[in-house]
Amino acid sequence: MSFRSSDEVATYIGGIFETAFADAELGPKLAETGIVLEFDFSEPETHLVIDTTTGSVHNGRDGAPQPVATMSMTADVGNAYWQGKVNLPMAMAKKKIKVEGNVASLLKIAPLSKKLFPTYIERLTADGRDDLLV
Repeated sequence: MSFRSSDEVATYIGGIFETAFADAELGPKLAETGIVLEFDFSEPETHLVIDTTTGSVHNGRDGAPQPVATMSMTADVGNAYWQGKVNLPMAMAKKKIKVEGNVASLLKIAPLSKKLFPTYIERLTADGRDDLLV
């Protein structure tokens, strides 16, 4: 099963960043990276801009700051990534995830994201979205 709409992608994948920004440990670490990152999802088409400098998630590019890096993938790949089921370097090598811009900045965020995998899975389960579990 997949996400039914771009709003669902924003709710779950965007929501994981909102959770991170509110976390006493992860919030400040994300802010330290000073990164503005765009996720360009397909199936369904969704654009999320994550601004670590302000701790905000933008659903769409309107009014969002200019990203320093963009990660492009299907929403299904993004969903699997947040469950810890995608090896980032391997996915990039196989072109399942395409990265444009400052790749070094992305690598600063990658270790922090691992701490969010259980939270993401718990949220899907709590909302009865077992169909999205990989």
